[in-house]
Amino acid sequence: MHSIVLDVTMRQKRRFCGKELNFDWCCLSCLGLLAVEAFVGGYGINYGRIANNIPSPDKVVELLRKSKIRNVKIYDSDHSVLDAFKGSGLNLVIAIPNELVKDMAANESRSMDWLNQNVKPYLPQTRIVGITVGNEVLGGQDQSLYQPLVDALKNVYNGLKKLHLEKEIELFTPHSEAVFATTYPPSACVFKEELMPYMKPLLDFFAMIHSPFYVNAYPFLAYISDPEHIDINYALFKPNNGIVDPNTSLHYDNMFDAQIDAAYAALHAAGYDDMEVRVAETGWASSGDQNEAGASSENARTYNFNLRKRLFLRKGTPLKPKRPVKAYIFALFNENQKFGPGSERHYGLFLPDGRISYDIGISGLLPSSASSSMLSMKVTNCFLPF
Repeated sequence: MHSIVLDVTMRQKRRFCGKELNFDWCCLSCLGLLAVEAFVGGYGINYGRIANNIPSPDKVVELLRKSKIRNVKIYDSDHSVLDAFKGSGLNLVIAIPNELVKDMAANESRSMDWLNQNVKPYLPQTRIVGITVGNEVLGGQDQSLYQPLVDALKNVYNGLKKLHLEKEIELFTPHSEAVFATTYPPSACVFKEELMPYMKPLLDFFAMIHSPFYVNAYPFLAYISDPEHIDINYALFKPNNGIVDPNTSLHYDNMFDAQIDAAYAALHAAGYDDMEVRVAETGWASSGDQNEAGASSENARTYNFNLRKRLFLRKGTPLKPKRPVKAYIFALFNENQKFGPGSERHYGLFLPDGRISYDIGISGLLPSSASSSMLSMKVTNCFLPF
């Protein structure tokens, strides 16, 4: 098989001597308390909102709690979302979008202003546990953002330090697989040489602040790039012969694990063996254009069901068996106003009215007629916490 991957509050509470205490946000670091857990369990979801027909943020919080999904990532810092998450107990990652990266890089005071507007007023009632700076910047088309990305991250981190929040809020930037020169076999994966002048200082910084390496891993995109040579069962976690990495003799029975280990191999080659790999996005489209092979409701249901089951087991990969995989699923809803191929608008696990799009063992706000005959399982209600 050749290359398989596209370049493509609840209020803050602490226990002390057996008693539950509430603290103002500024006291968390001052008292030396444990940092907020940035990712509980192994399962999270991306809450995209490029749509005109999805539920209000307060209804979304109700949906997330009903479906027992604890970790949520958004693509901005919309105050209506931050307000809705107050007192919910959900872990929320917010974002500084690409269009603000240069501004954040040029002026540390701008980063401080952003934190004072979008983070400080909401803590601890809204559990903001992470901030992403940019999305798929390195390897992307706008090369003018490459250098500012590192400077922006440093300025935001310095702002968090001034607020004594650097140990409470995780800082990261998600990468597409366009940062890799090759991904097959997984052990041969390396970063593109032309990106290393930007990637190395970024990784040095993340190593210093103990941030994970986040990658957007999509077996769906790999499959539609070459459906003649990629076994769809391998992409969907279904029974298949898998692949054996000739360099490590490790066997892979699914592409998702292979993509993660490819990222670990690239980090190893660059000298960052201790850095954890997490998945910022993964999913499967339930519909798409005619040339998007495999985009179907049945395949989306199969992928997301099997992925959820795999993450629930909290196991590692063939290369890192003792490091449980953590992943944010893409996405909560279909986003009917997104640009691009048809698949871009069909990744949602839920319909606009809060019903499930297809049955993977989670509950919606309303009863659904989605078939569960193929995917019933005994652990449906055992997925907390995610």
